[in-house]
Amino acid sequence: MTGARAARTTIALKLGMAVSGFIFLGFVLAHMYGNLKAFAGQEAFNEYAHHLRELGEPMLPHEGALWIIRLGLILSLVVHVACAVALWRRAARARTTRYVVKKNTGVTRASLMMRWGGVTIFVFLVWHLLNFTIGKVNPQGGATDDPYLLMVDTFEVWWMTVIYLVAMLALGAHLHHGIWSAAQTLGWTGTAAKRQRAKTFGFVVALIVSVGFSLVPLAVLAGIITK
Repeated sequence: MTGARAARTTIALKLGMAVSGFIFLGFVLAHMYGNLKAFAGQEAFNEYAHHLRELGEPMLPHEGALWIIRLGLILSLVVHVACAVALWRRAARARTTRYVVKKNTGVTRASLMMRWGGVTIFVFLVWHLLNFTIGKVNPQGGATDDPYLLMVDTFEVWWMTVIYLVAMLALGAHLHHGIWSAAQTLGWTGTAAKRQRAKTFGFVVALIVSVGFSLVPLAVLAGIITK
C-alpha cells in the first residue's frame, strides 16, 4: 500500500469513527433525557417508555421505529469498532522502534485509555441490555414488566449502582477524548482558539452525559427516587 493510499485509508477510518461516534452521542443524549423522567415519577417514566414502543404507529408496526433505531445503532457500533481496530493495528505496525514509542507516550496513553474504555463500555452495554431490555434481569428478583420498578429495584442494589457509575466514568472519558479526536478529523481544530473550543466542548458534553446518567442511580440509592 502506497503512502498516499494509506493516508487516505486512515482518514476514511477516522471519518467512520467520527460519524458513528456522533450518531451514538445523539442517542446517548436522548437516552439520558428519557432516564431523567424518573424524577417525574413512575407514571411519567413508564409513559415515556411506552411512547417509544408506539413511535411511528400506525405507519410502522408496534416497536417498528424502535427496531429501526436499534439496527442503526448496531450498524454504527460495527463501523465504530471495526474502524477502531483497524486504526489500532495500523498504529501498532507504525511503532516499530522504542524511540517512537517513547516519543509518543502521551498519544499511546490516550489510545490505551480509549481502547480499554471502549471495551469497558461495550461490556457494560451488553449487561445493560440484558438488565433492562432483552433479558430484563431484576437483581432483587422482583417484577420486570414495569420499567420504573425494574429501574428502582436495580439501583437499590449498591453494587449495581457502583457498576453503573464506573461505566459512566468510562463513557465520560471516552466522549471527552473522542469528541476532540472527531473535531481534529473533521478539520475543526485549525487554530488555537478552535482547538480550545473543541476541548471545552468535549469536556462539557462528557460532564453533562456522565453526571446526567449518574443522577438517577444515585437518587435511587439515596432514597430520593422510590417505588
